[in-house]
Amino acid sequence: MLRDAHPAVLETVRQARSIHILGAGMKPERPAHQAFHDLDGKGWRLVPIHPLDAGGSILGRPVRSELEAGIVPEVVVFFLAPERAKAAVRELVLRYDVSQMPLLWFQPGSEHEEVLEMLNEASILHIVDDCIVRFILRHHLRANVSTQPDSWYLQTASSDESGCSVWTVESAKNDRQPPRTALEWCGDLEDLRSSEHTVPRYIRSLLQPGETLERLALRLA
Repeated sequence: MLRDAHPAVLETVRQARSIHILGAGMKPERPAHQAFHDLDGKGWRLVPIHPLDAGGSILGRPVRSELEAGIVPEVVVFFLAPERAKAAVRELVLRYDVSQMPLLWFQPGSEHEEVLEMLNEASILHIVDDCIVRFILRHHLRANVSTQPDSWYLQTASSDESGCSVWTVESAKNDRQPPRTALEWCGDLEDLRSSEHTVPRYIRSLLQPGETLERLALRLA
């Protein structure tokens, strides 16, 4: 664990393009949801992860059900109960080697003593006893390379029980509630490029010569 203004922490947060927030769902009274509003407009690609609210969106960012294979996060923030945070960290440790591990940020109340002991022994960069929103505001941080919310992609089961799937391109200008039919996949362009989930892998296989992923996604919609 490194302290508040350690250069490695400041630089990691500044240089990060994305911040993945575990526990960020659709309920506006929850701290993880409020964190989205607090960090909006500061340049980071904010990625909410909440299995129950997946397929909805917060400030134009799609809520994912999980951190999928193929995605290499830079900063992961835990708005989770300690046992759930423990399970999430275990999955990250199994998936990535030390050189790929993101900065792990435990919001107050998410810490698990066994996990912290393991991270200290493995020299994995992590933060406890601080709120990431307060940290960013306190140090007047912004992303070094600013990104803006853009269109994102949603695949759901058809409502007519035909067994077909419905692919749509969603606007970042409008928030939406989670779909009423079964969610098969959702994500933005970066997820579409990198995720090893079955749906984006299949979408990428449909690329025609000279076609971009954005054009392909629109064509399929």
